[in-house]
Amino acid sequence: MDEQYDVIILGTGFKECVLSGLLAVDGLKVLHMDRNNYYGGASASLNLNQLYQQFKNGAAAPTELGQSRDYNVDLVPKFITATGLMVKMLLHTDVVRYLEFKQVEGSFVFRGGKIYKVPATDKEALASSLMGLFEKRRCQKFLSFVQEFDRNDPKTHGKDIERKTPKEMMSKDWSLDDDTIDFIGHSLALYLNDDYLNVPGGCFDLIERMKLYAESLARYQKSPYIYPLYGLGELPQAFARLAAIYGGTYMLNKPVDEVIYEDGVAVGVKSEGETAKCKFIVADPSYFPNKVKRTGQVIRVICLLNHPIPDTNNADSCQIILPQKQIKRKNDIYISCISSTHNVVPKGKWLAIVSSTVETADPVGELKPGLALLGPIAEQFVSITDTFVPEADGTKDKVFISDSYDATSHFETTCQDVLAIYKRITGKDLVLKPKEQDEDHAI
Repeated sequence: MDEQYDVIILGTGFKECVLSGLLAVDGLKVLHMDRNNYYGGASASLNLNQLYQQFKNGAAAPTELGQSRDYNVDLVPKFITATGLMVKMLLHTDVVRYLEFKQVEGSFVFRGGKIYKVPATDKEALASSLMGLFEKRRCQKFLSFVQEFDRNDPKTHGKDIERKTPKEMMSKDWSLDDDTIDFIGHSLALYLNDDYLNVPGGCFDLIERMKLYAESLARYQKSPYIYPLYGLGELPQAFARLAAIYGGTYMLNKPVDEVIYEDGVAVGVKSEGETAKCKFIVADPSYFPNKVKRTGQVIRVICLLNHPIPDTNNADSCQIILPQKQIKRKNDIYISCISSTHNVVPKGKWLAIVSSTVETADPVGELKPGLALLGPIAEQFVSITDTFVPEADGTKDKVFISDSYDATSHFETTCQDVLAIYKRITGKDLVLKPKEQDEDHAI
């Protein structure tokens, strides 16, 4: 460890491991450390014994739940949009060759006390029972407009779209009612709350989000999402393998005793009597509590089930979004469900994780509408985590800190943070170009 590196990365969360791989491929000498004895950090996947150790004060897991090694439970549940940034990163780095994926079977939305399949195309809108006949027609026309929209072709834009808010465009131009707007913004565009509605010029972002959903859905038909076998903990390990191939050094179970500064700039790290020098540091927020500010909390309730979620057509995997207006909240509730087909629980078990941004002093109570959809719960584990963002961008002190993982059910905001950090470090945008894929490693 007593040597010079270009970068020292602290924490093996998903973001840190992706940056480790990207920077190693760029030719930088990387030292990657983690105080834990496992990969993943806040975004790790745990076995059953680790779950009970972390959330049940070390109690023994009941034998009826099966073997501990058959569980790979994500602490931060997220699905991968099939044509989104995550897939582009996997193809750009060729990390896809280390992973296997399976389609998520269904995408649903909660409305009026019931669960409905999410329609994403004009044809699906006409067939959906979510809307009345006349509203279906209006929604179908709007979705056709979105599908034909080309940002570089003003003829496809409509009138004054550059200045309008999404609310004005949908309600005035297309005469969509509030419930349909609610469904579009939260189930297709995947916004966490309604802040987007009143952003002037925000129509472009709304439409791009909707097109991403529709294009991802077209890829696999049943839903726009895919998920790696054996859990999301496979992702940081795959990017760590990439970094190692390019000469990166990894040290687990390695505490950080001190960060060394010269003239206010980070130049190294001390650990167990050894010192590693570097030009800059990348870290998750837990390593620099004095350089981040708290933005709120996210609650996630991990639930083990002996059955699929009711009213999802016995899906082996699915997402359910409960839009905030439907449950009288400021933020949506997300349900991610996977099963033994993804090698994350034993056969005959399902894993459902209900999550949202905390709004009150009773976080678990806030999730009751989501938990009520699951049916009988065999066991549950409650995780409430603070969320942080860095106070500075890292360009002055050369400490580049990632944001905490938000409550979104997908990887788009996570990947955007990775790209932003990469640009702050290198001064250039990361251009994601897929490498040629053979059939065995295609997504």
